[in-house]
Amino acid sequence: MSYRLYPFLALSALLIAGPLQATSTDFANCIAGLQDKARQQRLSPKAVDTVAAMQQQQRVLELDGKQPEFVQTFGNYLDARVTADRIRRGRELYARHRPFLDQLTARYGVPGQYLVAFWGLETNYGGYLGNMPTLDSLATLACDPRRADFFTSEFLTALRVMDREALEPAQMRGSWAGAMGHTQFMPSNYLRYAVDGDGDGRIDLFGSEKDALASGANFLQQLGWQEGFRWGREVILPQGFDYSLSGRSNTRTVTDWSDLGVRDADGSPLPPAEVVGSILVPAGHRGPAFLIYDNFSVIMRWNRSESYALSVGLLADRIAGGGGLRQPPPADQQALSRREVEGLQLALNQRGYDAGKPDGVLGPATRNAVRAYQRDAGLISDGFPDQGLLQRLLP
Repeated sequence: MSYRLYPFLALSALLIAGPLQATSTDFANCIAGLQDKARQQRLSPKAVDTVAAMQQQQRVLELDGKQPEFVQTFGNYLDARVTADRIRRGRELYARHRPFLDQLTARYGVPGQYLVAFWGLETNYGGYLGNMPTLDSLATLACDPRRADFFTSEFLTALRVMDREALEPAQMRGSWAGAMGHTQFMPSNYLRYAVDGDGDGRIDLFGSEKDALASGANFLQQLGWQEGFRWGREVILPQGFDYSLSGRSNTRTVTDWSDLGVRDADGSPLPPAEVVGSILVPAGHRGPAFLIYDNFSVIMRWNRSESYALSVGLLADRIAGGGGLRQPPPADQQALSRREVEGLQLALNQRGYDAGKPDGVLGPATRNAVRAYQRDAGLISDGFPDQGLLQRLLP
């Protein structure tokens, strides 16, 4: 499940500090303030009364402060999301909704297999929409001083959605952070980008599959989806490839990559094109390589995770009838703990390689720092930290 924050910030970047415990008096005072804001924004009497009924969700505070101990490997991430059952179910739903999906493609430019892939990754095709009370969850987070402004805005927007769509508070259930419906839209995205796909005059991301699929298409178009282009493709890198050229910040045309010896996954030449792309090696030089295009960046505006974006693209390809990876991720790769990643970041920073704030998250800055260190140390500069690199940097 993903959490899209306006303006499209990764939720994980906001969850570094642990939750603050609020007393019942603090929460009651906060709710009174939220009720005043609802009145000031001229929300309906029903919405104003709904604010007074909010209950603090201790489970939300627990989940808010919980950080996974290990950084999941790309192989483990992919195996858990692009499963045989999800591919099978995705193909069934793609076929069932094909006429409607073709209409969405004609209107928004987004091929149907991508819409089904997002649906599959977000809620397993509606199999699990989340079971936390959305308004209570958002009120709980709005009353946490760390991100009060953001979640106050989302809470009030959720009330506006409730009013606009004539929803009851009990109908609004989703993720602990407030994402809702088949496509897990935050309230601000629900209000801005959700559309009526089934023509009934309402926008119901909870109960209408067509509304959810059409809203996903509209959202992706607004994020900048490039019609007629794919997300990327698996490729084969030549012997002796300079891995310091990999990473999303290093772009070349497809023709330029082809001139460097990059080939399609089946061994055939890449099509000559001036389309710009980057090489990603999410599991290091021993794993698969991908040539990604502009639409990959659009997917990452939905969720700021490279592994998520790759999973969307690969699942979409499988739903459309494509095969699996020619080069799967190594089965023996071990996940690093957050403490190990934080130590790695500290060590890189101390050596003059800017890995960003030591937060235990393997983001682009850390991978770029790893790549630069590897290059200077005469190692394969794939930007992939493993136990060997840890031992070298943290003897």
